[in-house]
Order: sequence, then C-alpha cells, then structure tokens
Amino acid sequence: MTDKGMSFKGVSIVSCGTLRMELKQLQEEGFLDADKLFFTTPGLHEVCSDLKEQVLRRVGQALEVSDKIIVVYGSLCYVDPVDMSGLDKLLETFGPNVRRIKAQNCVDALADRQTREEIAAGRKIFWLTPGWMRFKDLVFKDWDIGKINENFPKNDAAIVLDAIGYYDKLMEEDPMKILEYSDWMHLGVEAYHVTLDRFKGLLLDKLKELKK
Repeated sequence: MTDKGMSFKGVSIVSCGTLRMELKQLQEEGFLDADKLFFTTPGLHEVCSDLKEQVLRRVGQALEVSDKIIVVYGSLCYVDPVDMSGLDKLLETFGPNVRRIKAQNCVDALADRQTREEIAAGRKIFWLTPGWMRFKDLVFKDWDIGKINENFPKNDAAIVLDAIGYYDKLMEEDPMKILEYSDWMHLGVEAYHVTLDRFKGLLLDKLKELKK
C-alpha cells in the first residue's frame, strides 16, 4: 500500500533485473504490494533478440497471475533491428492492461535529466545504478578492452545513483570490489545518494492509468 493509499494488488511487475534491489526495497517498505515481481536477466539491452524473448515470456507469465502489468524498462533499452520500433510496439500485442513506465532507462528511472545535470555539475559522467555494479559480468558481458576504452575513458567519472545504500555497504564490507571496478573502467567511481521518490512516482503513474 502506497503512502497515498493506493494498492498494487491485482498488478504484477515485469522488470529488468538491474532494478531488482530497488523493487525489493519498495516491497520491504510496504510501498509495493504487487501480486508478483518478474525479472529478466540484467544487461539484455546489449542483445535485443534475447531481451525481446525474455520480456514477452515474462509478461506472458505475469498475465497468468494478474490482469494488469507494469513493465519496468526504458524506452532506450530495446530497438527492433528490423523496423527500429521500440518496446512499446512490442507490448501493444498484450493490450491496454500492460503499461511501461515513462523512463528512458534504469538510470533515468532513479534520477531525471535535470537532476543528473545538477549532480554532474558540468562533468561528463558515466551513470551507473547499483545493479550495474552487482551484475557487472552480465551487464558488460563480452566487453573487450577495445569497447571499454571506447566507452569509459572519455568520461570524467562514474557515478552510482544509489537509493538503497548499496555503495556504502560495499565500501564497508568489501572496498576492494569498488577499487577493482574503478580499475576496470579506468575511471573513478563515486556514489550519489538519491531517494526512490522518482521511481515510486513512475510506478504510481502507471498504476493510476491501469486503475482507471
């Protein structure tokens, strides 16, 4: 039950696994009382055919549990290689009771463009979420040194948008993992603490649409 008195009962969530920890946190807080959470493998934006297959399968499974589905994926996470259409066209086949949150990607789900610009303060940033750190081997699967050098060093720093205390806990329990991540990226990795308010708002927007 949300703080606005709305319930997610009758709704299931299909999400990219990169946001698993944030959604679990919302469950633990009592905000997200959805029927069931379904997750796809993190990092599928790199392999569109696998993303398409898993999203369609998870939505199908979710519809066996609930009549209404919220899909936690961004508009930039999938582009059909044939007709260049996005995830929304793919989801249209399920009808109006399957809705995708209004965000570009998982980073945008935690902090909008204006907020990120304020955080960056003029620096060029490679944005991360805790899931991008925890599931590094999946998110950056098959990245070789060429791709690493092409994408990371042109930035001034990497910032983890952390709403769940993941970075601080890792720094306390296993700081070497952060150093190893930084060495692998050839970038300094720092955390910026955000709230889950934007993410909650995006979920609520779709809940309201589904409850109409």
